[in-house]
Amino acid sequence: MKVDRAAIYEAAKELSNWGRWGDDDQLGTLNLVSPEDVVGASKLIKKGKTFALGLPLDEKIQSGLFGGRWNPIHTMLATGTDAAAGNQDIGEAYLRYADDAINLPCQCSTQWDALAHIFLDDKMWNGYPANLVDARGAQKNGIENYKDKCVGRGVLLDVARWKGVEMLEPGYPITNEDLDGCAKAQGVEIRKGDFVIVRTGHQEHCLKTGDWTGYAGGDAPGLAFETAYWIRKNDIAAICADTWGCEVRPNETSEANQPWHWVVIPAIGIAMGEIYYLKELAEDCAEDSVYEFFFCAPPLNLPGGAGSPVNPQAIK
Repeated sequence: MKVDRAAIYEAAKELSNWGRWGDDDQLGTLNLVSPEDVVGASKLIKKGKTFALGLPLDEKIQSGLFGGRWNPIHTMLATGTDAAAGNQDIGEAYLRYADDAINLPCQCSTQWDALAHIFLDDKMWNGYPANLVDARGAQKNGIENYKDKCVGRGVLLDVARWKGVEMLEPGYPITNEDLDGCAKAQGVEIRKGDFVIVRTGHQEHCLKTGDWTGYAGGDAPGLAFETAYWIRKNDIAAICADTWGCEVRPNETSEANQPWHWVVIPAIGIAMGEIYYLKELAEDCAEDSVYEFFFCAPPLNLPGGAGSPVNPQAIK
């Protein structure tokens, strides 16, 4: 389909979920996960095998191409060398210990976007004014609303493996036909309220080569603009990927930066996870041909946050 400003606004209007769960809603598509869905997802645990989907925070993936994000800075505040040297032995009842701190943007590694993250003109999810996100944080649609909601049935769509490649080429747009074709080949059904995770192989290529040039904000395989319609049609709870921004880059238009984001977050209200580490999970799914699992990925309880680091867990 042709992607331009008109197509963006048309999709936002047609696919909008504003008001679907009430005028005060701040959860968006996570409303689609019922308690029964969570119970059903728990029954997918057969092997007791757990996969951590969070990228190690010492990977230097940020290059400053977007928003001035930097890589995590881990600082030791107290160390074993301090302890061994006796520097902590103050008074008779002293304590020898290690302590540390971390400084990081909320979206510098594996993370959730909050519904306050992207605006459609001067509005965010559910019609809230964009200026409700100010220097104090998001007064509406902050990431804290996700704190007990990111759990349910996870589904991996391993598009790269289905295509027979280690990595989809940068600029490759994953279409609705690709998503449906991959699901069919894997023998997995996409259901209402699912947490759908898409593997392109892009991140694994960077890990293998040790070269993160352009990963954050550069060219990448990713979801085509048309998949906004697929997301709404299937009523999934979340969409996640192993890339920096989920959608294809270069974008399919020069009239908007991240045009898919303009629709899926502020209009559809999708929960979006980015920079997911999928190597071991994908290998296990390919081995046992089971592409569904119990998924649990709570964000930090950060009031007003526009995003949050996360270490998601897939349990089979």
